[in-house]
Amino acid sequence: QVQLVESGGGLVQAGGSLRLSCAASGRTFSSYVMGWFRQAPGKERDFVAAIRWSGSTTYYADSVKGRFTISRDNAKNTVYLQMNSLKPEDTAVYYCAVGLVGLHTTPAGYAYWGQGTQVTVSS
Repeated sequence: QVQLVESGGGLVQAGGSLRLSCAASGRTFSSYVMGWFRQAPGKERDFVAAIRWSGSTTYYADSVKGRFTISRDNAKNTVYLQMNSLKPEDTAVYYCAVGLVGLHTTPAGYAYWGQGTQVTVSS
């Protein structure tokens, strides 16, 4: 079983930056990816970014390309989401998850989820 804990959320003004962290414990597998999703009140949970647990292939939603960067530190079993040029539309609870490579953009492809960290962007 895998446990995931997000941290790093908070309040930031538009144009600012935050870095989210997701620490994983338990067993992991090289064929899996770690992803970030976000969910705003009244909206569906949307894909943000993903990275292979082994290797460096990354994936991004169109809405965050050029602004967000996903990375990992295998020694710490941690994945990061660097968020720059934040917009009010980025306000949401951000979740990290572990899933299959082939279904990396949909929540259905992820088996393990953290409990989320709130990101609020003011203007």
